[in-house]
Amino acid sequence: MSAIDLTKAAIVTGDGNGPEDLAVQVLREEVEKRTGIAWKVCSDWPKRKNVIAVATRGPFKLAGRMIPRRKAEDLPESRKEGYRLRVQRLPQGRKVVWIVGADRRGTLFGVGHLLRLLVLSKASAKLPNAVDISTAPAYPIRGHQLGYRDTANSYDAWTVEQYERYIRELAVFGANCIENIPLQDKTNVLMKLPRREMNKRISELCAKYDVDYWVWTPADFDLSNASLRQAAIEEHEQLYRDCRRLDGIFFPGGDPGNNHPSLVMPFLEELSRRLKAHHPKAGIWISLQGFNRESVEYFFSYLKEYDPDWLAGVVAGPSSPPIEMTRARLPRKYRLRSYPDITHTVRCQFPVQKWDQAFALTLGREPCNPRPYFYAHIHNLFAPHTDGFLSYSDGVHDDVNKVIWTRRAWNPEEDVGQIVLEYCRFFFGDDVAGDAAAGIFALEKNWEGPLAANESVERTLDHWRNLEQRAPHLAGNWRWQLLLLRAYYDAYTRKRLVHERELEREAMTILAKVDSLGINGAMEQALQTVKRADVEPFSEDLRKRIEDLCEALFQTIGLQTSVPRYHASGSERGCVLDFLRYPLNNRWWLEDEFAKVRQMPNDEEKLCRLEVIRTWEDPGPGSFYDDVGNIGNSSHVDPLYNLGLGFAWWDGGYSRTRLSSQTYINRPKLRYENLDPEANYMIRVAGFGEALLEVNGERIQPTLYNKAEGQFKEFPVPKRLLASGAIELTFAKPDEDHLNWRHKSRVSDVWLLKL
Repeated sequence: MSAIDLTKAAIVTGDGNGPEDLAVQVLREEVEKRTGIAWKVCSDWPKRKNVIAVATRGPFKLAGRMIPRRKAEDLPESRKEGYRLRVQRLPQGRKVVWIVGADRRGTLFGVGHLLRLLVLSKASAKLPNAVDISTAPAYPIRGHQLGYRDTANSYDAWTVEQYERYIRELAVFGANCIENIPLQDKTNVLMKLPRREMNKRISELCAKYDVDYWVWTPADFDLSNASLRQAAIEEHEQLYRDCRRLDGIFFPGGDPGNNHPSLVMPFLEELSRRLKAHHPKAGIWISLQGFNRESVEYFFSYLKEYDPDWLAGVVAGPSSPPIEMTRARLPRKYRLRSYPDITHTVRCQFPVQKWDQAFALTLGREPCNPRPYFYAHIHNLFAPHTDGFLSYSDGVHDDVNKVIWTRRAWNPEEDVGQIVLEYCRFFFGDDVAGDAAAGIFALEKNWEGPLAANESVERTLDHWRNLEQRAPHLAGNWRWQLLLLRAYYDAYTRKRLVHERELEREAMTILAKVDSLGINGAMEQALQTVKRADVEPFSEDLRKRIEDLCEALFQTIGLQTSVPRYHASGSERGCVLDFLRYPLNNRWWLEDEFAKVRQMPNDEEKLCRLEVIRTWEDPGPGSFYDDVGNIGNSSHVDPLYNLGLGFAWWDGGYSRTRLSSQTYINRPKLRYENLDPEANYMIRVAGFGEALLEVNGERIQPTLYNKAEGQFKEFPVPKRLLASGAIELTFAKPDEDHLNWRHKSRVSDVWLLKL
């Protein structure tokens, strides 16, 4: 069957007072928004038009016509939230597009599916192919956190209308719940409504769209303090009274908060009594985030002893016990929901693997981060242990990831390419959908491997620039702006990286001329060379476009890419504009080091230190250097160990330390071959804390052992370990389980020096 023209179609539905009314409203409004076509809604059948028939399972007829049904048992369209989307041919060639939902939600999700398939343009609406789709969700919980709080990078700037549009758009892709953060954090100048008022309005929107309303409510105070505990209970009860709809209370056990479960469980039991008085079907959920082993054991012992009916389930999030272990130990009466971090790139649950440091320094933790293939895989890896998910999100920068998780929770086998294509068709239009989808996948690949060697980054920008020219009508579309920002930013960062690293190489060449230039002259010329990155114009067209897109995104969706300019709550909260010119060479470090050199008491010490600086990355023939956390400069590091690399966050992201010290692996593995068995070698290590070095599995002793950041440890290599001409370096695990991850030992630089 060829494409079905629905341009002049009519919508046939019930009498205007049924469970499908909202679905009909969404269908009509979304089509009119994109085409200008206002479909007529009828309660009887037009004689000469194609028809879109919207019904909810129950009655056998719609406006006197039999609703097509299948007779088999346990059909997808009869399950909760399921639907059937089917094209039926009528006499005289007319077509009926049936959307029959199992319930109110099913009808809305069926409409969403049709909207994702329709080819819509000005004064035109077509369904490309006849379809017969019967489907129901694989997982019952499918939602996202949209917290109206200060630390969000966009939600806090929204109006009620923007919240409604976003909730509707999530529902189009099959989401059935959202989570607010109603009590945490302060207010700010961006908020359009007081928090209490917006909390009420979000609850009302959830009631309107039949979307479950969850709230995330930690206790970041001491629960043993009776007055603080009582105040929190009263604050909760006020929230419960305010909410028109409330379905779930998510209490994070220890992120934030530091209360033992012996205090937490009675507190939650009391909240449950207050909650049930206002919302009898709502449930209390708890995560074990941040719990130590004893607290985890206490929790499961509590469940075994008390078997609490007031507890609905457990949430598995970042820093929780392994999700498979949690499900195995959790009694079947309790549900398990995941709380995946789809919003962050570093210092998080699912960091970007093998990310280039230049991105970590500039794009930071909350940039536009579409990772469709990665998150499709991650969803399917953990979902079988759960009843679904409600994601951790701090803004719209993860919009593509939200849709990937939603669709994979509906159908774990749904093709990633099809999901992204439907995303682009619905938000950008069919004329650019295929190329926009290819552009999203290209952005994901931009982050693979060493940036300086990744020439595809420029091709990705060319691709998006061509799309810009083809689709000027999308200039005001925030999703379009967001993807463009990433394409421009990636390319600008790569150009800067190549340029600034070359300036540093020139500076090191200048330092080698210390005999002719003098100590101060060599330092001054070297410093002026690396600082050309600050004073000489460079790719100004790209920089200006990035700044314009950041301004546009603040206006269209409230995205806060800067603390001073757009009132972001902190530099780690998506402030890509503030780090647009963060040094990608070591000019800040060199400036500070040269100042220290000038204070040294004699020329001998000065020359010694300058030689260390000059040869840091180039230690000479027969010697080797690895910046272990830099995937572009760590050829001896086992790539499997690169998976555990980390990026430091010091001084609000404006650290002046050497770039290599800001990236690390706690315990890397390195391998060297073709060594001279007759030569003497020394291993030098820089980092922080302990470095319990092993060569070929044998622990060796240092002759120098400084634990401070950036200082050296030195280990002579016993000759007998060099007999084969190859050695492997590993690091034993120090006793640091009691430490926060920020304070654990780490390795940043490793040298094998031929003496």
